[in-house]
Amino acid sequence: MKALPWAIAGALSVMSGSMPQAAEVTIFTSMGSLSGVTDLAAAYEKASGQKVVVAARIGPALPKALENNEPGDVIANFTPAFDALIREGKVVTGTPVQFARAGVGVAVKKGTPRPDIGTVEGFKQAMLKAKSIGYSKSGSGLIAAKALEKLGILDQVKDKVQYLERIPVAEFVAKGEVEIGMQQSNAIIPVAGADYAGPLPGDLQEYLYFSVGLLAISKRPEAARAFMTFMASPDAASHLRKSGMEPPGG
Repeated sequence: MKALPWAIAGALSVMSGSMPQAAEVTIFTSMGSLSGVTDLAAAYEKASGQKVVVAARIGPALPKALENNEPGDVIANFTPAFDALIREGKVVTGTPVQFARAGVGVAVKKGTPRPDIGTVEGFKQAMLKAKSIGYSKSGSGLIAAKALEKLGILDQVKDKVQYLERIPVAEFVAKGEVEIGMQQSNAIIPVAGADYAGPLPGDLQEYLYFSVGLLAISKRPEAARAFMTFMASPDAASHLRKSGMEPPGG
């Protein structure tokens, strides 16, 4: 039998005698951390035998699930969101831990030439030449807008910027509705019909950080904590990187 990674073995030892090995853990996640959570859940389930259900709650569906006390055990979300979740009594105080970060990348329609964005100047020229540019109004979209502002071209391109919400920006790119899209790299890579042209270059790149916390309504807190321990452990790094995320320290 293959030895368990230290984080899983240690977490499960805490659970022994208090929870059955087959305890099911449900984790809610936003679109921003969905890819990483999915890969981590699969790795943890394979190594530990603990069933993990990944419940994607995109956009307004996540706060609605929490408001309605939809059954669940763990929540993964943007790190800044957890202060409010604790104040509202949705997440147990002291449990949130940062587990991942994601940078912002560029998407183009599959089969079209990839712009040379390996340098800051190359990225600038690609933005100036693009017929349309898409990003969201929050999260990665704020980083995209800041990059254009740093380059001093935000006013020049503002008339061709489209604000895209609720579904991955790369899906609009794949349909040909926008020429260039900017979003978290891990939200671009899985989209069929879109190519990942690369990350924002140089000091234009910034990161969005994600944490995981124990839901106050969890009926399986020991099993949930064991999974959270794994998510924030060094053993999780290789699984996070599969889809374009990485540990908080890089």
